[in-house]
Amino acid sequence: MIWEILRMAVDSLTVNKLRSFLSMLGIIIGVGAVIAIVSVGSGAQSQVTSEISQLGSNLIMINPGIRRGSGGRISLAATDVFTMELADRILQNCPSVERIMPNLQTSGLLIARENNYQTSVIGVTPTYQQIYDFYPARGQFITEEHQTNATNVIVLGSGLAEELFPETNPLGQTVKLYVRNRHFLFVVIGVMEAKGTGMWGNVDNQAFIPASVVMKKINNRKYVNGYIAQATEAAAAKAAVAEIEYFLTQYMGDPSKFQASSQEQLLEMISQVTATLSIMLGGIAGISLLVGGIGIMNIMLVSVTERTREIGIRKALGAKGRHILTQFLIESLAMSGFGGLIGIGLGWLGAAGVAKLGGWPLVVTHTSILVAFSFALFVGLFFGIYPARKASKLDPVIALSYE
Repeated sequence: MIWEILRMAVDSLTVNKLRSFLSMLGIIIGVGAVIAIVSVGSGAQSQVTSEISQLGSNLIMINPGIRRGSGGRISLAATDVFTMELADRILQNCPSVERIMPNLQTSGLLIARENNYQTSVIGVTPTYQQIYDFYPARGQFITEEHQTNATNVIVLGSGLAEELFPETNPLGQTVKLYVRNRHFLFVVIGVMEAKGTGMWGNVDNQAFIPASVVMKKINNRKYVNGYIAQATEAAAAKAAVAEIEYFLTQYMGDPSKFQASSQEQLLEMISQVTATLSIMLGGIAGISLLVGGIGIMNIMLVSVTERTREIGIRKALGAKGRHILTQFLIESLAMSGFGGLIGIGLGWLGAAGVAKLGGWPLVVTHTSILVAFSFALFVGLFFGIYPARKASKLDPVIALSYE
């Protein structure tokens, strides 16, 4: 009996193909939108967390805090608090911290013969290589001797080396750096390995010089912008943050002068934000499923009216109310089910297209497909109950006399 009812339901839908398709359109758009949005959110989250994880979950950022504004004064960033000496003290007093380096960056124009390039110049210490797992492919990196003597040496990113010395070996060459209407001469001692573009920018187009040169010669000040520390291991990152916060609070006497956070905390925050956005946008897309359900209910009511005589004949031949109810429910579920399947395919294609344009991995989870398809079936069932009940309760005598 059930297969016969299913066949009749499918036959009734195929009689009016266009009308059935238009009724399914809301379900198709809703399911496709939910799957695409959740997939795009998951893919973007995966890309961001992957790039952060490549830097290491044991990295800790130490930045100036914010001074509260009071007495008519404007709130300002707490600058002039971090020195190189303080970095050494942090390393000595925080056993969970393995390495620490200053956060120093400027920008300028690098000139090599007839070539020039506007770029970011990073002030580093030798520990930069170990902290970021980033090493020279040719030559050498900044050494302790360069840092101590504030030697004018420079290490070029692989892309920057190609821009300035397209057909020449850059090692040993001299480049001129223009910063704030002043120029400095540097000797190229190394070229970094290629690393590509990430969420932090294109490191291949950056240049690296001793931090002491930035502080003494370019900025002419003893303070740095902040620190980047590395815990002994990923599991010790939270302990390292606690040790740094305790030591700096004791040292400065004011916890508002600094902020310390680990990469792990950043990962958790980004995961929470992207998950919340995906749920919110998926919920908005789910509204179209409700609209599609209303469309199915509308067309089923029209179908009941059109097939009143057919219902009367079936009842006169012995069909019971539950048989009519089942038939119309199956028709409603068939529309929502077929619409859901088409929506899954369109959502998958849409997610793949956006992922390709955005450059992140395609992440379509079985959970998102199951939830979207199940919700589509529920919508079809819910909005199909009333028309089905109306059809099942028709009096056969009245139905047979219906014109």
